[in-house]
Amino acid sequence: MATRLPSLSALRAFEAAARLRSFKKAAEELAVTATAISHRIRVLEEDLERPLFVRKVRAVELTPDGQTLLTAVSSGFQAIAMAIEQVRRPRRASVTLSATPAFATKWLVPRLAAFQAAYPDIDLHVHASNVPVDLSAGTADLAIRYGHGHYPGLTAALLLEDRFAPVASPTLRTAIRQKASQWPLIHFDWHRPLPVDLTWAAWMRASGHPPSDQSTGIRYSEESHAIQAAVAGQGVALLSLLLVEEELRMGLLEIVAEPVLKGMSYHVIKPGRRSVSDAVLAVEDWLVRLAETTHFNISP
Repeated sequence: MATRLPSLSALRAFEAAARLRSFKKAAEELAVTATAISHRIRVLEEDLERPLFVRKVRAVELTPDGQTLLTAVSSGFQAIAMAIEQVRRPRRASVTLSATPAFATKWLVPRLAAFQAAYPDIDLHVHASNVPVDLSAGTADLAIRYGHGHYPGLTAALLLEDRFAPVASPTLRTAIRQKASQWPLIHFDWHRPLPVDLTWAAWMRASGHPPSDQSTGIRYSEESHAIQAAVAGQGVALLSLLLVEEELRMGLLEIVAEPVLKGMSYHVIKPGRRSVSDAVLAVEDWLVRLAETTHFNISP
């Protein structure tokens, strides 16, 4: 059975008078007369069968019971005020963006501070996976995919066109003077078959080197690990220049030799047959505009 509580107007009058130590000041704060404040508090005292104030000529003081009630009422009003503020506050939008771990780590994450500054009311969640998400299943709102741009049932916007070249640490590049067939190689495994050949064998053919065994060397299952291995001087890696742009700019990696292979393209995709929220459109627009300002050219 719920406890019967006094009226809210009586509790408000009590809290104001107790906090200000004055019926008159409480009346001014609540925009009522001092008589009204006195009446509400008297009704409250009668209801509780306890005196809450000691009335003096120019002020009032709380009794022990009044102090106990003030502590509870003040805490309750504060909790109510916080809840009202939270309810009144506009709900934050949330957008989930899926990308491969390598792209998320090397290209997207370093730029997210700029997104947060431009869109402080959107919570962007990055879903990193090498498995393409099903946007119709609700796992993500947008996805960044690597390919030729043909995604049936989805709408795709071009972000970035990729290129691949052999890169190595400056120390290793200086040390390797032998033929490319004798380089210490770093490999990484693509998680799905690609319509273009971006292996060491393809680069050797494009560079005119005679056929040789390019399977030797260190092999990684993740592209970002291959990048770190190249920075550490473990060998020469055939890597995306988009994903190592910071390492090239900082001089941690250098392009060892030509040719530069044309890779595929990154697109941001969204469902093509249903509407999306304004927040999703804002993230898509931000990605496209950001990609348009990405002009990074490195020559061997």
